[in-house]
Formats: sequence, C-alpha cells, structure tokens
Amino acid sequence: MHIHELKYSNTNTYLIEGDKGRLLFDTGWAGTFPAFCRLMGDLHIPVQDIDYILISHFHPDHMGIAQDIADLGARIAVADIQQAFVHSADSIFAKDAKTPFRPLVDEKLRIVGIRESRDFLRELGIAGEIVATPGHSDDSISLCLDEGAVFVGDLNPLYELELHKGTQIAESWNRLLKMKPKRVYYGHAKAAELGGDAAAAEQEDDRFELVSRIMKYIDRGMELDKIAKKTGAGKGFVEDVARMYLTHQNVGVQGILDRIEIKGR
Repeated sequence: MHIHELKYSNTNTYLIEGDKGRLLFDTGWAGTFPAFCRLMGDLHIPVQDIDYILISHFHPDHMGIAQDIADLGARIAVADIQQAFVHSADSIFAKDAKTPFRPLVDEKLRIVGIRESRDFLRELGIAGEIVATPGHSDDSISLCLDEGAVFVGDLNPLYELELHKGTQIAESWNRLLKMKPKRVYYGHAKAAELGGDAAAAEQEDDRFELVSRIMKYIDRGMELDKIAKKTGAGKGFVEDVARMYLTHQNVGVQGILDRIEIKGR
C-alpha cells in the first residue's frame, strides 16, 4: 500500500493505493479540479484510475471537486452517518456564480455502513476501517488503517487534546488513540509521527507554535475570547498565556511554556 499526499489547494488530500484499487480521501475547494489533474499527471496516475472518493466531512473545502472527479469514473463513498449532510455546501457554492461546482449525484453515491466499513475497504485491498469522529462537525469521520496511518480531516490537532476534555473532540481522539495510530494525516496541517518520543516532540512543537500565535494576537490587541476562537485553544489556556506574557517582562515562548507546566503540577 502507498500513500500520496496531494497538495494542490488549501486542503490536504490523500490518495491511498491499495492492493486492489485506489481511494482518494478528501478533495479541494470547487475550482481546483485543473490543479488536481495536473498533480495526478505528475504522479503518472490517470484520474480515471481512482476507484472511490471518501470525504471526511461535507464542508466546501473538503468536497468541492468530488463530483468533478467522480464524473471521470470514481465513485463517492458516503458513511451512513453522513447521508443527511452530503448537500450541506451546495448553498454556499450557489452564492458564487464564478466558481464552477457540481453537486453530488445522489443516485450514484455508495452508502457504506460504519460497521461494514472493513468489508468496503477490503474490496480495495486496504486493511482498516472508517470511524465516526464528531467534534469539528457532526458528520466528521476518520479513516484508520491497520498499518498505523489515520486520516482525520479537520478534527482538532492532537496537541489540543488537553484543552478539550469532556468534549466530542476528546471523545473522538480517545477513540482513535485506542487504535494506536503511528502517523496522523491532517486536513490543513503537516502529517505527524506518533508514538514514544516522536509524539512528545510533536506535541511540544505544536504547543510552542500555539503559544507564539497567541502572543502575536495579544500584541495586536485582540480580545482573549477572539484569540481562543481563532486558534482553537481553550479560553483558560489563552488566559494563562496572556497573564504570564503581560506580567513577566521580556518572557519568551519557552518561558511561558515552562510556567504553564509548573502551574499544572
């Protein structure tokens, strides 16, 4: 099995080559079809050779060109829990007459039961399953491969897990972590290696970047509630960063992280 990371728009999409077929996980915004085709050409893989498209959730930046691709032969697989959401983005694209968009054709969709997802993936020679992971949206799903790769769409990054205790986001991540993933493929961030020291390093790097962003927004005079919403961080975490940043002269990102760690002990 081989995984191609396709970067032709603001959304990361992934082409998974199984022993018996190819599965595309997510697509870009409407209007990015030519760029997608060029990238597939660079890989020397005809678009017509894609067997199925699986969409993490039906927001416009993840399903925008799904039907364009399907028109060339691929079939769109929809998890049973997603059925009510497949046309969620239609009204958004309808407001933009300049952007070419093709709504999904209901009659050609293949509905896949979450519990039967292993059988579906086995048809493509892919060992894994589809998992319901609500939090970012009610229709969010993740694709978990037995080899350790997990594709999560827009599920909040793993480094934020502590910030979302008691929420659907935490429940979804805990469900995924029980499957012991080794590598996480995000919809808008770089893929991350997990396990042992790699997981700790990735979490530390992401937390450093998060604190740095919060400090920049504080310098711009942005309100804390707005910072929390913009970064996805918990309000309490943002308040801690702001308090330490504003009360400790010349403190840096690492200094704030150290103080937060001490505070949490």
